[in-house]
Formats: sequence, C-alpha cells, structure tokens
Amino acid sequence: MMTEQLKPKLKLLLGACASVLLLLSCNQEPKDDTPWISLFDGKTLNGWTQLGGIANYAVRDNSIVGTTVHNTPNSFMTSEKKYGDFILELEYKVDSSMNSGIQIRSNSFPHYQDGRVHGYQIEIDPSDRAWSAGIYDEGRRGWLHPLTDNPKAQAAFKQNDWNHYRIEAIGDTIKTWINDVPAAYLIDDKTAEGFIGLQVHSIGENQQEGTEIIWRDIKILTDSLSKYSRKSPLTPVITKNSLGTSELEQGWEMLWDGKTTAGWRGARLDEFPEKGWEINDGVLTVLASGGGESEAGGDIVTKEKYGDFELKLDFRITEGANSGIKYYVDTDLNKGPGSSIGLEYQILDDARHPDAKLGNHEGSRTVASLYDLIKADENKHMNPIGEWNTAHIISKDNHVEHWLNGMKVLEYERKSDDFKKLVSESKYEKWPNFGESETGHLLLQDHGDRVSFKNIKIKPITK
Repeated sequence: MMTEQLKPKLKLLLGACASVLLLLSCNQEPKDDTPWISLFDGKTLNGWTQLGGIANYAVRDNSIVGTTVHNTPNSFMTSEKKYGDFILELEYKVDSSMNSGIQIRSNSFPHYQDGRVHGYQIEIDPSDRAWSAGIYDEGRRGWLHPLTDNPKAQAAFKQNDWNHYRIEAIGDTIKTWINDVPAAYLIDDKTAEGFIGLQVHSIGENQQEGTEIIWRDIKILTDSLSKYSRKSPLTPVITKNSLGTSELEQGWEMLWDGKTTAGWRGARLDEFPEKGWEINDGVLTVLASGGGESEAGGDIVTKEKYGDFELKLDFRITEGANSGIKYYVDTDLNKGPGSSIGLEYQILDDARHPDAKLGNHEGSRTVASLYDLIKADENKHMNPIGEWNTAHIISKDNHVEHWLNGMKVLEYERKSDDFKKLVSESKYEKWPNFGESETGHLLLQDHGDRVSFKNIKIKPITK
C-alpha cells in the first residue's frame, strides 16, 4: 500500500517522464509515407548506363561517386529506364571547383548530333554564381531558368556538404527545390520523357583531375503524383514563344510573338490574311482548304527582309500534309497563280503525299529537302504525325544548312556553279538568278493542308 508520503514523489516522477517523452516526440521528424522507389541499390550500378564521356563512376559507402578526368566531354551515368511524369529526390556533395547537374527527361539518339545527351538539366553550381537547382537545357537551348532573381535559393546551397534536391516533372511543368527552398518553376513542353542522368562535367587542362561529386538516396515517385506534388510560390517561367536566357545572350529574336499577327503579312497583301490562318493557344495554323482558292488565306511572309540568318521553328503536320518554309523570298516575282518564289525547306508527310517521289531528283521534295533541288539525308528523323518537329535553317556567307530535329540533313553553297546547275535543271530555271538575292522575306506556305507552327525565332547574322 502506497504511503501518503510517496504519492507526491511519484507524481513528480511521472510528470518528468511525460515531459521527456513529449520532448522526444516533438523533436522527431514526421514520418514520410511517400511510396518512393529507389533508383540506386547502394551497392552496384545495376540499372544504369554511362553515356558521353569517360569520367570515372564507382560505388562507395552507399553512394555513386563521379570523378573527373582530362580529355573527355561531359559524362553521364543514366538510368536505363525512361521516365515521363515523376517526383525525384536525391542528395549530393560536390567539390567546390566542379560544375555538374542532374539530367531529367533526357535522351541520346543516333540522329541527334551523333548520340549527344540532350535534355533538361537541374544545375549543380558551387561557384559564386550559385545557380544550383536552376534549369539548363543540355545540348539544346542552354539556360531556361537561371536563379538570377532568386537569392533565397542561391543562398540555400551548402558548400562542401550534402545538399538535397526535390524535382517535380508533371506534364509541361518542372519545379525544383534545394534544401527545401523553392528554386525554379518552368513551363516548357519540349520533351515529355527521358532518362535520369548524373553528370560529371568535362574539365580544362588547368583544372585538377580527380575531383569528385557524390550522389546518394536517389528515389523516385511515378504514381499518385497529384497527391504528393507541392505548390511553389514562384512565378513560372514560360518558354513557349519566348526566348531563354542563353538565346537572348546569343542574339536570337522572336519572329512571332505567339499572340498577334505583328511582323507578318500576306505574301500578296499589305496586311495579314483575314481568313485561312488561325492563332490559338500560342500556335499559328494554316487551315485546310483542299487547295481551294476561295477558302485559302495564302502564304504569309515577314515584313522584314533578312540576309545571313539562323531560323528555328517547331512545326506539326496532319496526315498527307504539304507546306514549306521559304527564304530569300521576292514577293514581287510570280504575280500569277502559285506560291511566291524563294528557296524552300520542304514540309511534307513523306509516307502519304505523292510529292515525296517527285522532284528534279527523286526525293528532292521530301521533308527538310531543298525543294526540287537537293534531297535531305535519308537517315533523317521525323516525329510521327501530330507531334512537333524542329526545323533549323542556317545561311551564312552563302553556305546554307538544313537541320531537322537536331540533325543536319543537307548543306549547299548558294550562287556556286553546282547550285546554278541544279537550278537550271529544275522548275526554277525560268526565274533569273533564282535563290541568289542578298536579302529576302521568310515565308510560311499555305498549300491547302492543315499545318501548325510555334516558337518561330531568328538570329540575324551580321558580318
């Protein structure tokens, strides 16, 4: 039987125990019930493949260790599985002299710059610039979302210590956090799926070989993403019909603003056609008219003329469609029926349109060819009907290149004897000095079929 004298002491003891338990409970981190899937078993590189350069990768202390070597391009340890929508978390520690990154939705295709790894990169940047967790487009457009205007995220990086990344890629939206601080918020629809990659950046001869970057606790979530996705307080950077930081620095300009007809007119009109073309959700579309003159809006051209230039745009065709991008166009030529006269980057459904088997040389009217003059490389890669493709034209000092989806498919010399011979054997032989103008308009063709365009940008090249 407990004496009256012992009861107060017992109450004090129980109270002290309760306080200790409460303190321990408060200090405990909340349990993470997210059904993560580990991408790294802590012991081997099973499920991963190295691409690009020959930097050293090894497993040590339940971590992947990347080590720099001289005389090699960027190296990537890539997941063998591809991922579309996901939430990814990992930790890394990086040598303060290195640059690195986490590739997401990235790819390596034979047709793209001989297999070069390209795609979104979540930057690892221990330099004074401190853009860690910003978003770079490796092997393509360069910087999309630097941390120039996010000092909190810049300050969140921990030098010579472990840093934690959270990366959400859901639909066209990519969001990042560094050590739980919101870093980047990007809306971009360039690539929907690809591998995860751990980059060891190339180094110069004056940099120390053997520096390390270490990754651990790499885990991914691919189901129930709406349940686990976090809101970001940041204002999103939207790339559709706009320029990235690197593009602006390189001198690119938007040729179409994504909203209006500013800068464009009908090839035979003073203003933009009143019918036949539509602008909807940042996409410029020539409508199907079946070739009927009453329904067609006709070709459209830039109001400005251009000499040396680089042009990039995304195009999307419908089944059996025919269109084109013309350059060095003189709208004062050919006042009669047909399209305005200029050199043409052909846009075509090669599998279904009869033009694919026609031309001065068979195949010289296939997609990305110099229409009726030079056939594009047979190994070119064209995305399926309904998907976007990227056309790229470079014209400098009369040397011209056509690119399709990152692959150079033809090149030629304007005004050369070989070029003039091709013209003399083509449908253009009746036009004096065809394709030899110093400047001209750029043209998007109305050929009676539904074809869409976006992200139309130009870099004038000054001599």
